[in-house]
Amino acid sequence: MTDIKASVIDVIGNTPLVDLSRITAHLGLEGRILAKLDNLLPGYSKKDRAARQIIEAARADGRLKSGQPVVELTSGNMGTGLAIVCGVLGHPFTAVMSAGNSTERARMMRGLGAEVVIVPQASGGISGQVTAADLEEVDQEVRRITNQTGAFRADQFEDPGNPAGHETGTGPELWTQSGATVTAFCDFAGSGGTLAGVAQALAPRGVRCYAVEPAGAEVIAGHPVSDPNHPIQGGGYAMADLTHLEASNIAGTLAITGPEARDAARMLAQLEGVFGGYSAGANLAAAIALLRGPERGGTVAMIVCDSGLKYLSTDLWEDQNDHQ
Repeated sequence: MTDIKASVIDVIGNTPLVDLSRITAHLGLEGRILAKLDNLLPGYSKKDRAARQIIEAARADGRLKSGQPVVELTSGNMGTGLAIVCGVLGHPFTAVMSAGNSTERARMMRGLGAEVVIVPQASGGISGQVTAADLEEVDQEVRRITNQTGAFRADQFEDPGNPAGHETGTGPELWTQSGATVTAFCDFAGSGGTLAGVAQALAPRGVRCYAVEPAGAEVIAGHPVSDPNHPIQGGGYAMADLTHLEASNIAGTLAITGPEARDAARMLAQLEGVFGGYSAGANLAAAIALLRGPERGGTVAMIVCDSGLKYLSTDLWEDQNDHQ
C-alpha cells in the first residue's frame, strides 16, 4: 500500500501533538501543556493552513481565476504559505512585508518563487519590531499593487478562509489527538484567525480559549496602548477591531512581555527539543501562566506557530551564551 501525496499542499495539516511534560515537571506545574507542532508544516508555520484554505476556496467560488496573480500583506509566515500554495497551483505571488521583520522570512519566500516587496517602517520604527503603523504602510502598498495589477488579495485579516482553516483543521485535530482532554487553549493574536477558528470548534465542547497579547499593547483586553513596540513578530499589532474575533467566544486574555516570550522559547528548545519562534514562546509563557492561575490542574493546548530558524538574525538566539 502506497501513501504518495499529489502535492506538498496535501501535507498541510495533521501535525503532531506533544506533551511538554519536561517543562511542567521542571516548573512544578499542576496539569499538562500540549504543543501542536505547526512549525513542521511545509512553510514551517501555522499560516500554511490559512493560505491553503483561502486560495482553494477562492478558486472554487471563482474569485480567483486560473493563473491570476495573488498579493498579500505578511510578516513572512502567511507569505511563505501562499508562496507554496500559489507556486503549486500556478499563481504568481507577491508578498509585501515591513522592513521590521526578520530577513530569513524574505529570503525563504524568494526561494519559493515569490516576489517580495519590502516596505520601509513608519517614522520611529524599530528594526525587529512591527507595529500597527508599520502595517498600515504595508497595507497601502498592497492596495497599490492590487489596483495596478488586478491581483487577488488573499486578505488574511478579513477573508473567512483564515479562521475556517483552523475551525475544520487545527481545532478538531487538537480534540481528537488529545483524546478529548483539552480544557483550555491559548494563542498569540495576529490576524486572530487561529484563535477564532479553534474557539469556534472547541468552545462548544467546553474548552476555554484565551487571546495572548504583548504587554503594553493589550487592546483585545480593552486596555489603552502604552508601548506598541515588542519583538514578538507576526502579531500583537494593537488592532482592537480584528474581524475574526468579533463574534468569537474568548474566555480571557493574557499579556506576555518580549523577554518572557524569548525565555520561554529558549526553554522550549532546550528542555523539549522544539525549535520555535517568538510567538511559540509567547504561547508557552501564557500556557504556564494559565496552569499557575485559572487553569491549574487542566490541560492547556498551544501551537508552535513557526520555526526558530526564522529568527536566527534576531535577539531570540544571538546572545545564548549570556543565558547558560
